[in-house]
Amino acid sequence: MRAKRRVSDGKVNPLLMSFLAAGLLASVLLWWLPWQGATPDDSDFSATERPLMMLVAAGLRTPVEAILAEYDRETGTKVDVQYGGSNLLLNQLKINKYDQPDLYLAADAFYTAQAVAEGLAAEVIPLARQEPVIAFRRGKAIQASRWAELLQQELRWSLADPEQAAIGRSVRTGLDSLPASSTEYSSLWKQLEAQTTRRGVFKPTVNEVANDIKIGAVDVGIVWNSTVASPEYREDLQAIRFVDLQETRGMTRLGDTVSVAVLTSSRQPTAALRLARYLGARDRGLQVFQAYGMIPEDGDIWSPQPEITFFCGAVNRRAIAPVIEAFQRREGCVINTVYDGCGILTARMGTVPDQNTRAGFPDVYMACDRYYLDTVSNWFQDDINVSQTEIVLVTVKNSEKVRDLGDLIKPGVRVSVGEPEKCTIGALTRRFLEDAGLYEALKAKQQMPGEVVVEKSSSALILPDVLTGHVDAALVYRSDLHGHESDVTIIPLRLAGTQATQPLSIARTSPHKQLIRRLIDSVKRARASFESSGFKFLLTE
Repeated sequence: MRAKRRVSDGKVNPLLMSFLAAGLLASVLLWWLPWQGATPDDSDFSATERPLMMLVAAGLRTPVEAILAEYDRETGTKVDVQYGGSNLLLNQLKINKYDQPDLYLAADAFYTAQAVAEGLAAEVIPLARQEPVIAFRRGKAIQASRWAELLQQELRWSLADPEQAAIGRSVRTGLDSLPASSTEYSSLWKQLEAQTTRRGVFKPTVNEVANDIKIGAVDVGIVWNSTVASPEYREDLQAIRFVDLQETRGMTRLGDTVSVAVLTSSRQPTAALRLARYLGARDRGLQVFQAYGMIPEDGDIWSPQPEITFFCGAVNRRAIAPVIEAFQRREGCVINTVYDGCGILTARMGTVPDQNTRAGFPDVYMACDRYYLDTVSNWFQDDINVSQTEIVLVTVKNSEKVRDLGDLIKPGVRVSVGEPEKCTIGALTRRFLEDAGLYEALKAKQQMPGEVVVEKSSSALILPDVLTGHVDAALVYRSDLHGHESDVTIIPLRLAGTQATQPLSIARTSPHKQLIRRLIDSVKRARASFESSGFKFLLTE
């Protein structure tokens, strides 16, 4: 009986192995499938590991709650919220008080900038501007038009603590920039601080200041204009706006900008970015902030999976492609990238009858050189120079036929160059060959029987002619030689006009400018990708 139950001849039972293999395959698929796909499935927004967690400045509770309720209705996404003073929340982030929070919404861009500097946050989306106002109970008269008059009245003040709340820091910074009304104090803030210490109170959040005014515990306080506009306080509070408090804030102009940051602790950054985009969308969250008296930023239009078109000169492909791929995965967006010669790309832009319809027109353009961006500059904005590469002369390895640029016009020398009307390298080549007095001779040679002078529509198509031996020499970008340096002979050119600078710019009519600015931030961090592709990188983070 024992012998019958043993595997005969040391062989494995095929039926048993089939079952084991099927089980193993099922296990692998169960592990593997949830991780596939560069972008999220928009049909199920709530498919996250857990509800998103957002830390929110207490003074913004009412508009944020309204936005999150609408976001839940639209997408089914639940969000847990912790409210507190902007600085208090930031300090608690630093000591890891919260369990992997996803977003941080502060009433002052100073704090989200600090979060980025501390490595606590990645992307930041500006939302809206608000300003401090002097608030008091409705029906109560405050007779003052200047700070000096107000501070002489010895009123009972409630102020937000500058070490905990954004508005406290904002007011302190603004008043410190104004001359003191008394020689006893070095600034108006010191005078206000002393009066509040004597007769008033400091509170950790702006809402607590508003409550003090509402119940009559104090005479006056400083809150955001959006606080007075909220349903909770607008029936009980009124406010006056001291112009000097707003007009002296040039050095801290970002200080009153509400912004939301995606935290590096987030385990679901794509879902967090989707919510951040909703908060900053001109047709979603920004409408709510505006209803509360704030001035909205120039936000994008809302899309659960935004889609943009990127026209990109072919020379940039090797360096920019991995940046685009990583950005799409993290942001949960689609970037339709068209690589081609810049002459072809800009000509295509010119055929679009109405840019406002966006059909066929790019949202972002990265040229092979400023030469071609300059031809369409009226359609773009915020351009930056990303990288540089030079044009060099290359020949078949160890060829004796070509030793310098002048040899290109010799009889029997086969040449490949860029086509001036279709690609940047062709336009630049024509320009420096004209300066060297060689261009017309090369064009004349092209018409001679038996001579080979070929023009290519993209820089990427030139080098293969040399590698395959179809031509003896070519003018190519050094970056296009990546990985083939030892396969050809490289002859540097000592001529002006052989450096190409690659700019990146945003279309003026794009409805996704904030998204593109975050893409540009990703490019700024891509030094390694550009340098390993043979470019000189020009940007700093």
